[in-house]
Amino acid sequence: MKKTLFASFCLLLSSLFSCQQKGSDFETLDVKQFAQIIARPDVQLVDVRTPAEHAEGHIKGSILIDVNDSLFSEKADSLLDKQRPVALYCRSGRRSKKAATLLSRKGYKVYELGTGYLGWEKAHQ
Repeated sequence: MKKTLFASFCLLLSSLFSCQQKGSDFETLDVKQFAQIIARPDVQLVDVRTPAEHAEGHIKGSILIDVNDSLFSEKADSLLDKQRPVALYCRSGRRSKKAATLLSRKGYKVYELGTGYLGWEKAHQ
């Protein structure tokens, strides 16, 4: 009985630690917090929407890397410095969470705008 409990406990601990290593770790920010983060000179600002959406309006200084592009990870690795934080946004916050998960799993320090560009525009009218 004790061996079974101990084995179960060890299995639980190992699965928790393996999940942490494989999981994502990023911060979702509101517009005010996001504005403070992107004001830092070391932060890389990335728009993960489509080129058409980006052309309609974007946050000044952002790099466009469409998260739905099959080469998203490769483009991110070629355009971004893993040693510098990345701030992501999309239209509403859904795609930026997807991108944040992908990049944080690759070792990037990631912040994402929870309300997306729609929230950004509303706050800056």
